[in-house]
Amino acid sequence: MANGGAPGSAQDHEERLKIPQDVRGKLRRDAPLDKLVWFKAGGVADWLFEPADRQDLIAFINALPPGVPVMPLGLGSNLIIRDGGIPGVVVRLGKAFAGVETGEGNVLRCGGGASGILVSSTARDAGVKGLEFLRGIPGTVGGFVRMNGGAYGREVADILLDCDVILPSGDCVTLSSAELRYSYRHSALPEGAIVLSARFEGEPGDPAEIGAEMDRIAAAREESQPLRTKTGGSTFKNPDGDKAWRLVDAAGCRGLTMGDAQVSEKHTNFLINKGEATSTDIEGLGEEVRRRVAESQGVTLEWEIKRVGRP
Repeated sequence: MANGGAPGSAQDHEERLKIPQDVRGKLRRDAPLDKLVWFKAGGVADWLFEPADRQDLIAFINALPPGVPVMPLGLGSNLIIRDGGIPGVVVRLGKAFAGVETGEGNVLRCGGGASGILVSSTARDAGVKGLEFLRGIPGTVGGFVRMNGGAYGREVADILLDCDVILPSGDCVTLSSAELRYSYRHSALPEGAIVLSARFEGEPGDPAEIGAEMDRIAAAREESQPLRTKTGGSTFKNPDGDKAWRLVDAAGCRGLTMGDAQVSEKHTNFLINKGEATSTDIEGLGEEVRRRVAESQGVTLEWEIKRVGRP
């Protein structure tokens, strides 16, 4: 290895990354990621790849040497990218993966990069009910499928038929909802796998009633959550029989700060970046909240926000 790069370092990955000659998408080295995540904080990606389409992505993944880490990135909600950045390749799915099509039997086929708002709006226009809750989840289909995203009493496990996935090996497979072995905010999708598309099934419904429910969800979010701040969505999973926000509040953490990171005073299960918070500030504040809740409430909160990268 030239220049003494340590195994697993950015330099090592650069030396091992052989860029396919026929890549049609956009590939950038040392790409800043802070503007691509809701917290507006964090380091760079060794490489950031935005594929032109499905075949471009498949060819790229198959050309990567074994062992190069791959991480998909959607809208960047529910995500802390640590200040040391992301090793290997971050794959960001753009417009080519953001389509939503309606089919027979109240089924929607959605690209892995499609937003929850687009999916629920398309379902509404087609008279398909049961997908309204996606209006209340910031993110894309790939993230919803991976973490069994849910809100307002519904979750992806209730509507997913199957999904097309490219595995780190480069193999493309179709996985059923049962094969993902869903539990609360968790699936068996392998680390590094990328959701190319998913099929969701709803029920026949009246577009006006569906739209009214979506409006109700949007209004409820606006009223209760700090949507107009730099935040990452729900920070901790709700423990069985309780609410994370209640435990955080009971531990006296409402408004608690670390650097420019703060526990939201509007909704205590949200962390916010008040200005120039680092990811270290944000994650450190979350860990301090967990410590205080465990000490005073006897409950160990689990992170819902995904934390990735080098410290």
